[in-house]
Amino acid sequence: MNKKKLARDIPIFIRVSQEEFDLIHERMVEAGTTNMTAFGRKMLINGYVLHVDLSPVKELVSLQRRCSNNLNQIAINVNTHGGIYPQEIKSLQNDYAALWSPLAELIKRLTEIVKM
Repeated sequence: MNKKKLARDIPIFIRVSQEEFDLIHERMVEAGTTNMTAFGRKMLINGYVLHVDLSPVKELVSLQRRCSNNLNQIAINVNTHGGIYPQEIKSLQNDYAALWSPLAELIKRLTEIVKM
């Protein structure tokens, strides 16, 4: 009744949500493995964690908000006192909207990366 001693005798247990489990399973399929223990061990030892400093992005968002505020103030002033054509205001608004959309997408993608 000799029990063979396991080379790996320290168990590690983690709890995950169903969504996390599904993501782990997807990564396993991508890696071409079905052995959860081997995959988990490999990722725990050789995987990496991203530490992303988002302060420059936050500053960019702050500047973007100030730009929006300035654009609105200019539009109010011009509408009150004249001096600029409505088409020019519309052009400024379109330029701003075109600038904000890629920034919003970048923030969304960075947020997803940082969640992990």
